[in-house]
Amino acid sequence: MPSRHDIVTFHDPPVPPGASPWVAGAGPSPDVRVVDPDPTWPDQFAHLADVVRRALGWRALVIEHVGSTAVPGLPAKPVIDVDLVVADAGDESSYVGALEEAGFELRVREPWWHEHRLLRPRPDAGLPACHLHVFGPDSPEVVKHRLFRDWLRGNPDECARYADAKRGASAAATAAGEHGMQYNARKERVVREIYARMFAATGLTDEFPDAGGSVGP
Repeated sequence: MPSRHDIVTFHDPPVPPGASPWVAGAGPSPDVRVVDPDPTWPDQFAHLADVVRRALGWRALVIEHVGSTAVPGLPAKPVIDVDLVVADAGDESSYVGALEEAGFELRVREPWWHEHRLLRPRPDAGLPACHLHVFGPDSPEVVKHRLFRDWLRGNPDECARYADAKRGASAAATAAGEHGMQYNARKERVVREIYARMFAATGLTDEFPDAGGSVGP
């Protein structure tokens, strides 16, 4: 399990020289649309979780619906964020092949950041649009994502504040012709402020966490 310090710290190691998080042919999404809440998002997650579970069996230690589509009433990009926990995210041979057979393709490989991998459905797979994030059991990101989701579900004012930030970031990024990573950067300050209040309210910290680093889904 991750330590409390790791949970409240935002880790943002630099990309090693000569490396790229993107596998060949992949890159950040140009789609930064934020849409009204869709009541089918939980059902889409349930379908994706079933596909992943059938592909991996007991190797899927945790399959969690996270991100904005997991919060009722919250506008979001129409992409389901899923956290998948496996025994060793760095051992791609233990899960990537099975997920590829189920219709996913590997898009991101970040061994320097909690061994994070990201897969998306192939265009011909007939699966809902999603980001399938893969982490190991010790990753603090899985805890952060779950806490953030539950905090937004239980705090309407915070949810409304985040909705405003998302719509503003989407409009600005669209006007500037930016991609998804730049959209994320535009809402990062508000996200970090929400995290700080959440960490304090849950007793994880008495002070604001380090303001540096990247945000979750």
